[in-house]
Amino acid sequence: MSSLKAKDKSEPVAYSEAALRNNAVVVEYCRTSMAALSGSTAGVLGLTGIYGFAFYVFAVVILWVMFMLKSGSNWSKYYVSRQSLLTNGFFGALFTYVLFWTFIYGMVHVY
Repeated sequence: MSSLKAKDKSEPVAYSEAALRNNAVVVEYCRTSMAALSGSTAGVLGLTGIYGFAFYVFAVVILWVMFMLKSGSNWSKYYVSRQSLLTNGFFGALFTYVLFWTFIYGMVHVY
C-alpha cells in the first residue's frame, strides 16, 4: 500500500491553463462583488474602526467557504490550493470594500 502512495506522489499533475485562468477570473469577479456588497452593508450598518475590518474578514471567509461548498470534495479539480483561494486578492478587494464602506457610511450616517 505504501508503494502505491509513493507512485502517486511522483506522478505530475496536469492542469488546463485555460480552465485555471477562467476559474481565477470568476473568483476575482465574485470577490469584487462581495467586497462591494459587504462594504455597502457595513456602511448601512454604521460599522466603524476595527468592527468594519472584522466584517470584511468575516465576508472573505464566508465567500471562501461558499467556494469550498460549491466545489465539494473535488476542490483540487478546480483550484491549485485552498489557501491561495483564500488569500489571493485579499488586499485588492479590501480597497473596493473600504471605498464602498466609506461612501455608503457617509451617505447614510453623515448627510
